[in-house]
Amino acid sequence: MRGSQSHELETDVPASELWKIYGTLRAAELLPELLPHILAKVELVTGDGGVGTIVRLTFPPAILIYDSHHQLSYKEKFIKVDNKNYVKEAEAVEGDILKLGFLSYMIRFEIIRKGANTSVIRSTIEYEIGDEHPELQAMVSTASLAATAEKFAEYVNTQKVAQANT
Repeated sequence: MRGSQSHELETDVPASELWKIYGTLRAAELLPELLPHILAKVELVTGDGGVGTIVRLTFPPAILIYDSHHQLSYKEKFIKVDNKNYVKEAEAVEGDILKLGFLSYMIRFEIIRKGANTSVIRSTIEYEIGDEHPELQAMVSTASLAATAEKFAEYVNTQKVAQANT
């Protein structure tokens, strides 16, 4: 069974400013710092942030799947980084998300220009699960991606204020 979920957030941040985070490894640096309850650690396995880059995502201990001694983690590979259209796609290539029974799991970020100083962050999860794991559909949620979008937009605005005051 295939499925997808999307979330959109309209922001008062220029698309180019958001892409400096989403389109680079800066997102990997900021996520554990700004949202440690969602993502404990992001480790660069290989690459420079472009297509082919692989990162390991480790979730906080509160997100347990097997037992109290195992943190959920998986590796994702950047399969698309479109710096012109501000689109990034990353697919799970190894780890717990696939061990749970997902046949595929891909996240897409699109930063859409609305105006000179406004944009929309569209976050999409596309997945496939086998018929023997229908319960996995209930696990798919864009809540963490929505929180990330809000926090990144807030971060850019905070940085602008800080720079203006120096």
